[in-house]
This record gives sequence, structure tokens and C-alpha cells, in this order.
Amino acid sequence: MSDIDWEPLVEAALKVRELAYAPYSSYRVGAALLADDGRTFIGCNVENAAFPVCLCAEQAAIGAAVASGSRSFVALVVATAGARPAPPCGMCRQALSELAADLPVLLVTPDGVREHWTLSKLLPGAFKAGTLTDGQG
Repeated sequence: MSDIDWEPLVEAALKVRELAYAPYSSYRVGAALLADDGRTFIGCNVENAAFPVCLCAEQAAIGAAVASGSRSFVALVVATAGARPAPPCGMCRQALSELAADLPVLLVTPDGVREHWTLSKLLPGAFKAGTLTDGQG
């Protein structure tokens, strides 16, 4: 994790967090996902009155990255507010694990609180593509 320049990612995640559409929860989340080619993909949460239709910031960043042809990632920053930064939800952890199982993750708040994780620590025993085969063909 030491060779990653976290500051541009932190700045991007905090900035895009302010653009989140969160009229129901007022809980804004921003994400900045660094691809192995140096490009950064951002996303913010987008709420909807039909809650299952909501889009997480991490999912938005993943979608932007995949739509741009990226499939390999080296770092993720997630920006939330609160006394402690919040990790990605379970659905986002699973989606990220498909593309970068041991991804370094930095969780931040606007007040400067930071927590370093790896995705494998946040999601031990992730459901993998190999789980889909039953061993018979």
C-alpha cells in the first residue's frame, strides 16, 4: 500500500461525495477507483424512493471503469461522513472481489479520519467464479 499515491484519490472521493444524490438518507458516499493503467474512476451514491434501485458509489465507479475497458484495479478510496469511515456494503465488496480480490482500500472522512484495509480482509471467503461449477463439467 505504500507505493500508492493516495492523496489524489482521497481528493477525488471527497469531491465526488459532495455530488451524491441522497435526498432520503442524507448519507453521501464518494468512491475513487484507481486502475492499473493509472486512470481514476469516480462514483457517488444515487438514491431512489424505491430503495432497491439505489446505486452505491463503489458500483458507480466500477461501472464507469468497466465501461471504459478497465478490468484491473490497484486501489480504492471510499469517502463517508461520521465518527469513523464506513466500508463498502456487502454487495459492493462482492462486486469488487470479482475484479481485485486483494485490493488496497482506504476509508476516509471529511474530518481526516482514515482506515487502511484490503478487500480480502473486508470480505473473507468471497463467492468466486469457481463456486459456480459443481466439479462435473
